[in-house]
Amino acid sequence: MDEISGRPATMLRPPRRHLKVAAKAGPRRFHLFRERDVSGVSGTGIVAEGVEWTDGTVTLHWGGRYPTTTVWQDGIDALLTIHGHNGATTIQWIDN
Repeated sequence: MDEISGRPATMLRPPRRHLKVAAKAGPRRFHLFRERDVSGVSGTGIVAEGVEWTDGTVTLHWGGRYPTTTVWQDGIDALLTIHGHNGATTIQWIDN
């Protein structure tokens, strides 16, 4: 029950994401490679490992002292918008 309106509450569902298996050969692995460490936190070279799944979702794993794994449902472009540092960080594909 919606406390403000007094009407039954409805849940909004996100749009369904379907696998695009026919369009791609399968998951692809990559390294996140940083030429310059703009933030002074992660260093240079290979700073994270990732997988791009067949539906475009990306999983990114940061190693180091505090390992973390994140999921980017909007894909590589969203990941690079945040972690690309205006071209200082690039994707190096392991699987072609």
